Amino acid sequence: MRVFYTDRFVLPLPVGHRFPMGKYRLLRDRLERELPEIRLTPAPRATDGELALVHTPAYIQAISDGSVDPRVMREIGFPWSEAMAERARHSVGATIAAARTALAEGVAANIAGGTHHSYADKGGGFCVFNDAAVATRLMQAEHARVDRRPLRVAIIDLDVHQGNGTAHVFRGDDTVFTLSLHGAKNFPFRKEAGSLDAELPDGCGDDEYLQALERALGELDARFEPQFAIYLAGADPHEGDRLGRLKLTFDGLEARDRRVFDWAWQRRLPMAFAMAGGYGHELENTVQVQLNTFRVAAGYSMRWQNRPR
Repeated sequence: MRVFYTDRFVLPLPVGHRFPMGKYRLLRDRLERELPEIRLTPAPRATDGELALVHTPAYIQAISDGSVDPRVMREIGFPWSEAMAERARHSVGATIAAARTALAEGVAANIAGGTHHSYADKGGGFCVFNDAAVATRLMQAEHARVDRRPLRVAIIDLDVHQGNGTAHVFRGDDTVFTLSLHGAKNFPFRKEAGSLDAELPDGCGDDEYLQALERALGELDARFEPQFAIYLAGADPHEGDRLGRLKLTFDGLEARDRRVFDWAWQRRLPMAFAMAGGYGHELENTVQVQLNTFRVAAGYSMRWQNRPR
């Protein structure tokens, strides 16, 4: 299974900043040690043209050259720097590469990504450019070269925070289905209506979460027939997350991942996935949740490689 990474770009964040930048390198180190079947590849850089499939030229330029309004950067939550701008581009590039690979090989991943709070003309909540949205639009454009029928994409967002930017980008687009399973009272406090939003109460545990996921996947099936999926496998529903407010265990989150990968495999649906959020009181817990996701995914990747041609 091919996995794309961007952790060589380390943001110069102030001391005490709450974004856990170190989780990406910790995860890559553990993947190298514990899952040798994974092929780790540096992420390519998303171009202006690729970003412009979703984002406005003015916003792309402002992020690139540092002329971005300070109020926009405050909403994003990072100080502007060249490293920040380059990391944002490469994070999108990683999801693009994972999407292309998944369409050819079944399953692929971005160690970072899941930047679902980014709109066309602004970012927010540690999200600069919207990687899943850009990858979706680019895969649709590339598909259109060989098939006049539009590529139908499901974005399954299981970060604990609603994917407001993604929902806004695809509002009214019947070729993309956005499913978000998230905390009802958590950030963002002004949510956007997606194709399907399932809101969960604070303190939601494994059983209640998995039942809600089952209902949501059933409704997706009833309303939409995707040809490709992008999965945002947030670690922040974990009971040890500082920003999550839910109570899922390691086992509950692994069951979540297995259900999503089962759903995709049963339909022979290629799927790219990204890590999205994770802000554990203990960083090792966030990394463990994510490692478990990769372990599950690697098993499904083997199924794809061994299936009859």
